[in-house]
Amino acid sequence: MTIQTVGLIGAGRMGMPIIAHLVRAGFRVLVSERNAERRSDIESRGAAMVDLPVLAGESQAILICVGYDEEVRALIEGTDGLLAYAQPQTIIAVLSTIHPQSMQDLAAHAAPHDVQVVDATVCRGGRAADDGTLLSFVGGDADVVERLRPVLAAYSSDIVHSGAIGTAQVSKASNNLILWACLVANHEALALAQRYDVNLDALRAALMTSSAANGSLGNWGKQSMAWAEDDMAIVAEMAQDCGISLPQTGLVREICRSLKPRRYELEKYGV
Repeated sequence: MTIQTVGLIGAGRMGMPIIAHLVRAGFRVLVSERNAERRSDIESRGAAMVDLPVLAGESQAILICVGYDEEVRALIEGTDGLLAYAQPQTIIAVLSTIHPQSMQDLAAHAAPHDVQVVDATVCRGGRAADDGTLLSFVGGDADVVERLRPVLAAYSSDIVHSGAIGTAQVSKASNNLILWACLVANHEALALAQRYDVNLDALRAALMTSSAANGSLGNWGKQSMAWAEDDMAIVAEMAQDCGISLPQTGLVREICRSLKPRRYELEKYGV
């Protein structure tokens, strides 16, 4: 089934720019969004805001961009959810960051309906979403991933088939684990340098050319840390499920919890 109509659920910080990229790529785009005040913005981008049954019944691919595991489950497993209206061979791609086991459960739940569920997590943040240069990890059967690829290519400059269903969630979790660990390390290094009156702008520019270079240092001052605790909680749960110890991850999670409200305020770090 050729994908001509794409449904998107959740027109938030990541979903809204994705809508515009999909429209520019030539797709008919239907959007389901709980916040009615976003209708004009959605329509100005060339998409139509519709009820969930219409979206599910007319879309060959559906992107889910909501915040939490339970929201994704309700959309797919709910008695009046997507599976009640979706056409056979519809692809449901979960961009949300959830537990990989949830992805496997959802795929199994959708299979009797002849609906394919894949995880299609995105990395690089809001600016990359605006530019259409996201990194998409995709977990699922290779033929389904290939059918979905033109949709992903509308907003992604890089697409990586990470393996079976759920592996894109693990890939995103790995990205986030490193991201937040680097952000903590950057705060500690720059707070120390500040105490010794180092020129921080010069230092950061130099570090980005050295072995200390990392993405969060390059984006210094621009990360909201909105999902840091949730990201690290998922990583901790995954580690427990597979029986390995990630001691640094546990420490980073606790630091992120206290760091978030005073991030980038170096004079307050460590005091």
